Amino acid sequence: MKPLKRYQYERYAVLCQLAYPRIFRHTQYGFDPKGQRIIYNQYGKIVMRVLWSQADNEVIVVIKGSHSIRDWLATLAMHQRSARALGLPYKIHAGFLHLMLQESRPSYNSDTLGLSVIERLQVYLAPLIAEGKRITITGHSSGGAMGCVIADMMERQHPHIIKRVVTFGQPAIGGWSFHRHYQLQQKTYRICCDLDIVTFLPPMPFYYWHVGKLLWLHNQRVYENIPPVIRLGRTLLSWAIRPFSYHLMSRYIRNKDFFDQH
Repeated sequence: MKPLKRYQYERYAVLCQLAYPRIFRHTQYGFDPKGQRIIYNQYGKIVMRVLWSQADNEVIVVIKGSHSIRDWLATLAMHQRSARALGLPYKIHAGFLHLMLQESRPSYNSDTLGLSVIERLQVYLAPLIAEGKRITITGHSSGGAMGCVIADMMERQHPHIIKRVVTFGQPAIGGWSFHRHYQLQQKTYRICCDLDIVTFLPPMPFYYWHVGKLLWLHNQRVYENIPPVIRLGRTLLSWAIRPFSYHLMSRYIRNKDFFDQH
């Protein structure tokens, strides 16, 4: 598994942070003027951005985390449902599955009605895949969790199409079957900053499993695949004082210098 470089980490972290504001000047980050497609949910809120440049063979899909009361309520649906609607042979978090299968409002004149968020993404990616571009998926919080499932789905449809998956502050999304069947273990980097409690959610050990390589940013270092019990112990120690401060994207970006020593 190739190490994640600092410039890669910084780029994906910045894009995840900039995905939250409604206005994002993508050309300032090397993408073509027409190199962005925005995917909305059923309420007209931005869920994903697809970014690319003709000068680069990498398409970046950026997925936002929970950003409304409805999204947070969906995270409470912690039972698992079959992901066969996505063509996948396992069960995943029911709330996150709903967020991916919800209807997507059209964004452009050429868009058609009645497509889900996932279907809209596939429509936008199809011509870019036909051009020979490969896909990197990155996301924050629930966006990172959904990104893993979307990447696995795309990889099964188009073998070797996924370049890498980079998630920030990601909760788990699937059970042991998901962990066992996930095809991108060697291309997935799951980044956790200090004592981010969200990375331990849902609070159901052995019912939910993570995938990929854990990179834990803590005490001026990058630790790889640290056992959850160690991280959890330190998390509980600081929980009463700073419960969610480590979950902010700004915290991840400030820690980009750790990658110089990694």
